[in-house]
Amino acid sequence: MAKKRTLYICSNCGKQSPGYFGRCPKCGQFDTMKEHIEEKKAPAKQNRQPVGTSRAQPQRLPDISKTEEVRMAVPIEEFSRVLGGGLVPGSIVLLGGEPGVGKSTLVIELSALLANAIGPVLYVSGEESARQIKMRADRLGLDAPDLYLLTETNLGNIFDQIHEVDPALVIIDSIQTTYAEELNSSPGLVSQVRECATRLQTLAKSTGRSVLMIGHVTKDGSIAGPRVLEHIVDTVLYLEGDPFQQYRLLRSVKNRFGATSEVGVFEMRGQGMVQVPNPSEAFLEERVINASGSAIAITMEGTRPLLVELQALTSPTAFGNARRTPNGVDINRLLLISAVLTKRMGLKLWEHDIFVNVIGGMKINEPASDLAMAVAIASSYYDRPVPADLAIVGEVGLSGEVRRVGQLGARLNEAQKIGFKRALIPKMRKGTEDIPKGIDLIQVRNVGDALRQILPPDK
Repeated sequence: MAKKRTLYICSNCGKQSPGYFGRCPKCGQFDTMKEHIEEKKAPAKQNRQPVGTSRAQPQRLPDISKTEEVRMAVPIEEFSRVLGGGLVPGSIVLLGGEPGVGKSTLVIELSALLANAIGPVLYVSGEESARQIKMRADRLGLDAPDLYLLTETNLGNIFDQIHEVDPALVIIDSIQTTYAEELNSSPGLVSQVRECATRLQTLAKSTGRSVLMIGHVTKDGSIAGPRVLEHIVDTVLYLEGDPFQQYRLLRSVKNRFGATSEVGVFEMRGQGMVQVPNPSEAFLEERVINASGSAIAITMEGTRPLLVELQALTSPTAFGNARRTPNGVDINRLLLISAVLTKRMGLKLWEHDIFVNVIGGMKINEPASDLAMAVAIASSYYDRPVPADLAIVGEVGLSGEVRRVGQLGARLNEAQKIGFKRALIPKMRKGTEDIPKGIDLIQVRNVGDALRQILPPDK
């Protein structure tokens, strides 16, 4: 017999509860808990589970053979970097991003290139027709005879076609539109997303096929559905970027086969997503020289150093309370830097609105950009430009001290490669870093030293 149970599921965050709440205990939204009757049917006689599974047996650790992971080469180098060097057979990857950011465009390009390189690839779409996907492929100039398109949302039928086509890679666009017919619930709900993801994981591990799933995101930017979805998969990627800007960042937040926090940079053009091999130059190409309030920060995204332009603008406030408006930086870091400049340096920032912007749609989270933010704010406040050939790196403490950061040698190598002649850095211990030759170092102990060195008072 079929088993029924009543659940209340938040339509915003997917929180599941056996009882009703007027306000969701997870996301705090009102009137989002909807009644849902879940009915699990008796298992059908026909087994649609992936074939090839067998009862697992325990093994002694020394008896397990060590084999090198043979990754599938990904023709898109920036995508390969984020994956950790290629696609591991039998892995399952989850890709999320805002609507319109370019997820489907990037994935159809990847599918076509892999189909030409490794053989059959199955692209399963639950949101677009085959004709729509064909039109996008023609617009991007893609020609892949071994790329198979399937418009289907029933997971059982998808498995049947997987066994028929025998692809090396399966694309599911998207996991929220896929459903298992054994569950009497709508696609996209918690039970369906969990069940479909678990069966796809079993398929990947038992057959060695790689699976790439596209996931919808909620209003706060996280992937919709239960949090267990991110635990099931091997790799979680986010495609970030303002739809009104040309640059897109592919960021890894979980990777069982490589480093996390890696980032790949793409540019959205008419012919699709184009790789940006040297993003530092791209972010700085429209920089205005000798403009006050502009500073170049050397930040790290995973193992890649990036030079980005931080712009700050201070303006006398027209209201009682001065505003702090960040774009691309954490509001708490901006408040901290503003307080340090006010308390330690005597800048009357309580009388000024402060706006900080990171050019190119980048988002900076690491503290190594603190010193560049402080210099940019002070430069706008005094209306004196920062030297155009100067790159800045350093963390700022509450006492105004400038603290050392990691991977300083790699950061300075990137700055020198771009053409910067000088760098403002924290005071170093002798022989502690592999510093490149040919770049002048301005070493400072606190923010006051930094501002006196590069923003001397007018004579």
